[in-house]
Amino acid sequence: MAEKANRPARPQSTANTDRLAKRLAAELPCSRGDAERYIEGGWVTVDGKLQEEPGLRVAPSQVVSLMPGARLEEGRPVTVLVHKPAGMYADDQPGSALDLILPENLMPGDRSGQRYLKRMFNGLKLVTPLERAASGLVVYTQEYAVARKLVEEGRHVEQEYIAHVEGKLSEADLARMQRGMAFEGRAASPMKVSWQNEDHLRFALKSPMPGFIEAVCEAAGLRLLALRRLRIGRLPMAGLAAGQWRYRLEYERF
Repeated sequence: MAEKANRPARPQSTANTDRLAKRLAAELPCSRGDAERYIEGGWVTVDGKLQEEPGLRVAPSQVVSLMPGARLEEGRPVTVLVHKPAGMYADDQPGSALDLILPENLMPGDRSGQRYLKRMFNGLKLVTPLERAASGLVVYTQEYAVARKLVEEGRHVEQEYIAHVEGKLSEADLARMQRGMAFEGRAASPMKVSWQNEDHLRFALKSPMPGFIEAVCEAAGLRLLALRRLRIGRLPMAGLAAGQWRYRLEYERF
């Protein structure tokens, strides 16, 4: 009930109301397009509460205000790095790692300067599949160049994983793993495989298909207990705790 009490009063009907963009354009005054950009840019309040929907209906009695420092700017597409916990789906649907992208889960010390706005979810898509049982870095993006790099050119992007395994691995089997293995129509290609400690293997390979590392381990007589992705291209997960996310910085490249 407390949450509802903090929301701006909504008119009971659309009679004698206006769209927020129309009202703001009349009061400033400015063009309707500029009013929509102010609203979607997170610069407009109704009865003291931030509103980001240009189509919101407002009554004459409601107070519409432009926040101090408001500026007209086009929405810059974003790329978001998320540390997905094991057991959570990685896709574009509710109930997946997408739900972790909330203000309270933003990594402390994020240096992007990006403001958290609803428009950042328009067309935001997962571009780095990861098994539900695995944990680690996943990427959601609105940026065409990033999507092209990680999807269309994904086979050229190296990823790094740590696999917790059970079983014995001979030097000969390790050498065979390093030579790679054909999987679901994809030809075998060499990969870097080395022991991190007595029961954790480090893999560095070009964009593996979901299930590939488990299949490689099983073929070598190992049981995969857990899998974590640490790096995609040149971007590591460093600093992201499980369930946290951050924006890709402008200078960062995969």
